[in-house]
Amino acid sequence: MIVDCAIYHHGRRTEGPEDLSDALDLARAEGDAFIWIGLYEPTEQEFDLVTEEFGLHPLAVEDALKAHQRPKLEMYDDSLFVVLKPVAYEAESDVVTTGEVMVFIGDAFVVTVRHGECSPLAQVRRRLEEDPEMLRHGPTAVLYSIADATVDHYLEVATELQTDLEELEAEVFSPSGGGSRHTASRIYTFKRQILEFRRATVPLTVPLTRLSGSGTAGTPVPFVNEKAQPFFRDVNDHLARVNESVDSLDRLVSDILAAHLAQMGVRQNDDMRKISAWAAMAAVPTLIAGIYGMNFDHMPELHWLWSYPVVILTMMALEFLLYHLFKRRGWL
Repeated sequence: MIVDCAIYHHGRRTEGPEDLSDALDLARAEGDAFIWIGLYEPTEQEFDLVTEEFGLHPLAVEDALKAHQRPKLEMYDDSLFVVLKPVAYEAESDVVTTGEVMVFIGDAFVVTVRHGECSPLAQVRRRLEEDPEMLRHGPTAVLYSIADATVDHYLEVATELQTDLEELEAEVFSPSGGGSRHTASRIYTFKRQILEFRRATVPLTVPLTRLSGSGTAGTPVPFVNEKAQPFFRDVNDHLARVNESVDSLDRLVSDILAAHLAQMGVRQNDDMRKISAWAAMAAVPTLIAGIYGMNFDHMPELHWLWSYPVVILTMMALEFLLYHLFKRRGWL
């Protein structure tokens, strides 16, 4: 459905015709104006009118309708198509969720398509409408603001993930928490969330590189003002910081998982040593009792009055010696 539709003239929102074709003609006639249409999970029928009026490429329209796209930049004859993946992190459940924002830019128009709940579009539009000097730069300012807001939120999510990972690390190496049977699954789940985050951030490097003029031979991108290249380079620098943080998080969580598994192996070895020590201590009295339980007639001290207490005392003495021996070696 269409969430918002407005014409911006000299950076200020103005009332325009309700018909999209008339609104686009008016924006192009005024020169320093453009129309910005925002849609949320549109159906094919809802998007047909926009496609027809703005001449959007059918391949880009298909991507916008089906969603589940990687961040990318596609150039067509009449428009530029950019896909970004905003990210949200629920710290309580340790879950990373992604949405999608598709941006069509052409001659005097911007069409944004949102899928999912996490999206900066409403805040971006509100902030731009409060800054006419920025908005008067047209569709380029809209694309830059959306990309900047998306990447800035990546930095916030990376910081939150780092904080939660430090807490998980402290739990793994705590005297009592690291042995929990759920710890390994928590670490693996956390690693999956980092992978989901990586899928949103890493592919965005190529589109931002092209928008910043650092792509193939510095080829300019159509419908994007070349004077905006330094601003896109700044966004790309922030994205590079995010990707470095993601790589660092991924390596750290892998190290934590390896350390946890090694820690579990050491604890299992300690448990086996304790079990072996207790089994050895139990074997000594069992051996003595077994020998004297064979009921032979001719056995040493079998009919001696003090045989029973002497055997019991001998068992106790041997158990005492074995206990202190194993304790000194750290087996108990």
